[in-house]
Formats: sequence, C-alpha cells, structure tokens
Amino acid sequence: MTDTPARLLTLLSLLQTPREWPGSELAERLRVSPRTIRRDIERLRELGYPVEATLGADGGYRLVAGAAMPPLLLDDEEAVAIAVGLRAGAGHAIEGVEEASVRALAKLEQVLPGRLRHRVGALQSATIAVTRGDGATIDPRTLTTMAAAVAGRERLRFAYRARDGMASRRLVEPYRLVSTGSRWYLMAYDLDRGDWRTFRVDRVAEPFATGARFTPRELPMEAAEFVRRGMRGGETYAVDVSFEAPADVLPVWLQQHAEPSGSEGGCRVRFRSSESPEWTAARLALTAIPFTVHTPDFLASAARALAARLTSAAPPQG
Repeated sequence: MTDTPARLLTLLSLLQTPREWPGSELAERLRVSPRTIRRDIERLRELGYPVEATLGADGGYRLVAGAAMPPLLLDDEEAVAIAVGLRAGAGHAIEGVEEASVRALAKLEQVLPGRLRHRVGALQSATIAVTRGDGATIDPRTLTTMAAAVAGRERLRFAYRARDGMASRRLVEPYRLVSTGSRWYLMAYDLDRGDWRTFRVDRVAEPFATGARFTPRELPMEAAEFVRRGMRGGETYAVDVSFEAPADVLPVWLQQHAEPSGSEGGCRVRFRSSESPEWTAARLALTAIPFTVHTPDFLASAARALAARLTSAAPPQG
C-alpha cells in the first residue's frame, strides 16, 4: 500500500481492535516492510495516538488509553450502533448523559454517509424504548438541529404549541439546551417578543437553522436556573378540584391544599402543578376517590380522555 494517508488510516483501524498486533502481521496486512510499519507507528504517535510497543519474540503494537481521546475510526456497523445508542439517550433524556449525547450525536450525524443515515433511521423506527412514562419522547433530529444551531450561533425558526394548544411560529437566537431528566428545554432569545424565553422541546416542530449568525447577548442568568424559574412560573398551572370525601382521607400531597367544601363530607383542593395534564389527571385518579375538575379546561379534557381509555380497555361484563 503506497498511499501513506490511506495506509495510516488502515493501520489505525487495525490498532483500535483490542489486541496486540505483531509488527510482521501488520506489515503483511498492509503489504509494506516492517521498517515502514515502525515509521507509521511514529507518525501516529506524533498525531496523538498512544501506541504502545512491546519487545521480544511475541512483542507487537497496541493502542492504549491516553490522557486525551484522539479521533476514532469506525466501520459502518459501529457507526450505526453508536448513532442509534446516542439517539436513544438523547431522545429520552436519560439523566446524566443527555447533553453529551446530543453534542456527540450532532457531530456524528454531520459526517454520516447518506446510506448510514438511512439505516440508522430505519433501525430507530423499528424499535421501541421503555421510559418512565412521565417524560416526553423527543425526535433526536429536533435535538440535533437545535444543538447545531446553538453551537453555530445561528438563528432558529420553528413551530411551537403552547400549553393551551395555541400554535405559533418563532424566530429565536438559541443559547442552551437544558435537560431536567424527563424533559428537554431550549433557552433562547425570542426576536419577535424581544425577550428571553424557555421552550419545551417536545412542543417544537419543524425546526431549522436559518443560516443567519447572531452576536451572543449577555445571559440574564445561568441557563439551568432560568429553566427552573420558567418551570415554577410559566410552566405551572392552577388546579381546582372537588373530592367527594373529607380531606383527611386524601393522600398527603393533596391534604396540604384541601379545605372543606359546601357539599356534605367533601373537600375542595387548589394547587399549582408543573406536571403534564395527563399525568396530573392520572395521579388524581389513583386516589380512587371520585373527583370533579373545575379548572383548568385542559386538565378536565385530559381526565375525560383518561376515563375513555380505561373504559375501552375493560372487557364488557356479562
């Protein structure tokens, strides 16, 4: 093999296999002399790849862990496996690895050949991941588009659906993606509204980077704290529910918000929730006590939908 760059890449690919390679075997595989192999090993070391050599009749070369991770070479199967794994980690906001998954996935998908992107998408669509149930599943392509816009400081357009169902188009300067462990949020400067906003990524559709660069503004606070405040403020809603039972039989998390109601033996509960309406309705139903939702309307709709699903799931009696 006379093409030095191609030979170095092939040599590196062999060394990334976790075994020790005798110099004679490497020379035979690459159809060069042992002296050329020694020179190529030195070139790899100069590029930052920690190649270790052992002496003796059974000696050889192997790639060992270094102080910093050098670039990796992946074959097609390895690249597909890593991309699918990163999509799963990013799309379901696995606590502790979510942001790193998005960054790595954005880099990997940028260089994946078209044939491998198709395989990754086909495999992803044919698999089902089991999550905790109270988090929202995100299309990884949405996350990688946003991550690339954040990294490239490009203005981002997308369709957004608010909690009340109202749809709008947004043009923003994206700054940070933040995961809470079950949901993703985008911290961005909304150009149409002239203010900082937090967007739930599972409510975003059709995101695309416009290509227009922006000069970063001074952040009003640390991104995670900004998202936390948004969840406590704009991302909460008032719940008003009546139970056909006294307060002392309610779960503790409801008792603290309960007061006697006009109906005999009943109580009224008012509190603020940051959970999805579907999950709040399910938690109320799990009390096994009849209740009525007074407000908000979207929680009442979620309760009706839950009741309909449970009713249809039960086999007919008789």
